[in-house]
Amino acid sequence: MELQVGVKILLSNGEDKFLLLKRSADKYPEVGARWDIVGGRINPGQSLLENLKREIKEETKLDLTIEPNLVAAQDILRVEGRHVVRLTYTGEIKGVPELDEDHSEYGWFSLEEIKQIENLDIYLKDLIDAGLIK
Repeated sequence: MELQVGVKILLSNGEDKFLLLKRSADKYPEVGARWDIVGGRINPGQSLLENLKREIKEETKLDLTIEPNLVAAQDILRVEGRHVVRLTYTGEIKGVPELDEDHSEYGWFSLEEIKQIENLDIYLKDLIDAGLIK
């Protein structure tokens, strides 16, 4: 069985707003244009923090301003021959994101606004509903 690990981070701007990225429907037709947080699969041989910082830089061209906090580990995909685990963190950035080709837009949202988004990533929604993201 192949085990894959992903790292994700809910980034704050320090003013109670959180960064969400909208996935490109062209790039991810199986998922569609969902709002999600920054992150992706890890590169073996690098630490989780190195992978997290790399994903932030690739997807936003920004850097973390504080050390991230791990808030959850989730089993997000279990299919025959493959198991994917997602580690979700919280952290902070400053600046204006510059998106990569995997995303079509971004927005800064309060937690209450995030709760109202219909096409939100289901795993982020699970963490919010469980009270793990505050």
